Amino acid sequence: MDLSRRRLFKRRTTQAESCRPPWSLQGEVFFDRCTRCDACLGACPTGLLRRGGDGFPVADFSAAACTLCGDCARACTPGALSRDGDPWLFMAVVGEACLAYRRVECRVCGDVCQVTDADAIHFHPVLGGVPRPEIDAAACTGCGACLAPCPTSAITRVSRRDEAPLPSPAEGAARARAKSVESLCDESA
Repeated sequence: MDLSRRRLFKRRTTQAESCRPPWSLQGEVFFDRCTRCDACLGACPTGLLRRGGDGFPVADFSAAACTLCGDCARACTPGALSRDGDPWLFMAVVGEACLAYRRVECRVCGDVCQVTDADAIHFHPVLGGVPRPEIDAAACTGCGACLAPCPTSAITRVSRRDEAPLPSPAEGAARARAKSVESLCDESA
């Protein structure tokens, strides 16, 4: 019996990898090893992880951020989560909807980023305007602390796999719109 065909019935392959828990194994290996036991959900101290529509764990950044504590990976006895490598495959990007680009002072994203010790968001002065946020791609951990507090939802996630330099806010917004077609974190996934 070909077991690879049976996998079709036990999981949906459209679930975005960026919405998986931190340190998730790549590709089909995650789906093969994850037993949907929910051990990682119970281990997450912030409540970031929840059960997705298909039963696999997903990261819900509207509810919390990741502290990168590793409790989820330690609780994963089937080995679908492994602390080898980077925890996330994405980074944050500030888009055109940012209040600073409309000459309104707002530093919410930078404030929460500093609280998480990532300190990846810095504000640089603009002649005749308000300081604009810039995200240091090397310092961004992908923890998601900046996503939910943003009053205009101007901060989005983009894949690190592109290995391109951090885009400007306008380019980031364009990339985010293109990625939204792929649904980085589709509720139905």
